[in-house]
Amino acid sequence: MKKFEVYKNIRKQAIIFGLPISLFALMMISIVASLLVIIFSFSFGIIIGALLFNSALYIALVRITSKPPFFQIKKVFPKIISNKRNSGLYYERP
Repeated sequence: MKKFEVYKNIRKQAIIFGLPISLFALMMISIVASLLVIIFSFSFGIIIGALLFNSALYIALVRITSKPPFFQIKKVFPKIISNKRNSGLYYERP
């Protein structure tokens, strides 16, 4: 029998199917849009294409969330927070 762990870090970030709320919403919008495309232009190729697109999108989003520093361009906080004017000279070793 398969065991499931209780997700206790809900205060850190809510996770649905391994995705944060915003990326889960993007995934659901993609699924609804692909269902609309399938309904209004019914063909076997479009069904397979929508399934492949949605699965590829899910895999890409899960990989993006597992490696967040890959897309982080700059640091969130500076090294030093000060009211002094920055002269550009560093007297300590970094």
